[in-house]
Amino acid sequence: MKPRFLSTLFTLLAIALASRAEAPKYIFYFIGDGMGMAQALGAQVYNRTVLGNTDPILMMQFPVASQCTTHSASSPVTDSAAAGTALATGVKTKNGMLGMSPDTVAVTSVAKELFDRGYGVALVTSVPIDDATPGAFYAHVPSRKMYYEIGKQAAASGYDFLAGSNLRGTKAKDGTPNDLLDTFRANGVDIAYGMDQLKDAKSKRVLLLNPEQITFPQIGYTIDSVQGAMNLPDMTLAAIKHLEKNGRDRFFMMVEGGNIDYGGHANDGGTIIKEVLNFNQALRHAYDFYLAHPDETLILVTADHETGGMGLGNNRVGYDLHLGYIDHQKISKDVFADYCRALRKSRRIYEWPDMKEFLTDNLGFWTYLPLTDEQTAALEEEFNRSMKSDITADHATLYNSFNTFTEMVYDIIDGLTGLGFTTNGHSGGLVPVYAIGAGSELFTPLNDNTILPTHLRTLTK
Repeated sequence: MKPRFLSTLFTLLAIALASRAEAPKYIFYFIGDGMGMAQALGAQVYNRTVLGNTDPILMMQFPVASQCTTHSASSPVTDSAAAGTALATGVKTKNGMLGMSPDTVAVTSVAKELFDRGYGVALVTSVPIDDATPGAFYAHVPSRKMYYEIGKQAAASGYDFLAGSNLRGTKAKDGTPNDLLDTFRANGVDIAYGMDQLKDAKSKRVLLLNPEQITFPQIGYTIDSVQGAMNLPDMTLAAIKHLEKNGRDRFFMMVEGGNIDYGGHANDGGTIIKEVLNFNQALRHAYDFYLAHPDETLILVTADHETGGMGLGNNRVGYDLHLGYIDHQKISKDVFADYCRALRKSRRIYEWPDMKEFLTDNLGFWTYLPLTDEQTAALEEEFNRSMKSDITADHATLYNSFNTFTEMVYDIIDGLTGLGFTTNGHSGGLVPVYAIGAGSELFTPLNDNTILPTHLRTLTK
């Protein structure tokens, strides 16, 4: 038999078996934004070699482990809007389009279909709730940048729980506030800024956003340990509790680890690995729920695409990895870039010994990370050039820009740990698929991202 025929036969058999099983009452759809195979495996290598755990990270313990293709209708390398649309609706679309087919016809997400049939719905993300991945589960716009329109559709969705870092469509072009937040309130949504305010929410519909003192575009990286910041595991647990408080005896819940993607665009290996582990901790809450309801719960884990072209191993370490070095990294590349930018703008006296002390305290340079004399001299030269003299524009990526000194610092870290990157954007690489619970056997063959919501529909029809 040909391999393709065998795959089709296996899929049909799985569907037949699933049709005889009880439909899952509780569906958890975990999406690691930018979490390709290397990001997941990097977290597992760290888990084994640094943390000393003999058991794999939780998602790698699930009985179903497969892979997924991610191309969009317009490119072998997808953006998050097209990938989110495929994962939410089962329809391929062009990069940049959200919740629409390539010819701008609105397509319906599996979350909306289940909501209309009485399921509770919660969407949780570590990035803006109007970003591409969560937006694909409720919005229909020709451009993912139509934040006001996306926000309006979120308010009108009726979903029980929406949580993310912020909303980007709350101001007009001149910077004045518009009516978007009032639209949420008019739709019966309580808006909570941070976990402390969430305790006071009374409505059956809640929008959870960053505490007002947190100004990051996302909730804050795990590696930065931002005081007062929310974290994905707590947000996930809060969503489960809210659905239970609403008396939902069936629900669909999407949880996005969006910070993995942010770290990937920055080529920040330490931040990526810590974010995958944080995503895995959020998954633990869904798994605990599954253990209490094993015959009624499905957990599906995947990614929208790979970000960074991340690889494990480089020419500088040979056949080895030294991921323990990232434990001495206390600051993300993004925050370090912002720190350097603020220093340059302040014009205050700041010499190389000051920066050398900062690098020692926050990245472990010279005390834990073994820099050569040549690397030290090159860093000092680049510091003096980029921080004190006129320089060309920073290297811009999707979410931040980095001066040449910042790039050199984190290139040294990657060189020592053994990580490598091919791009500051997305790649066309395969992404993992993990599943456990009711109907999980459907997800065993090599999947395309459009197949995942199709299988969810099969299981719940």
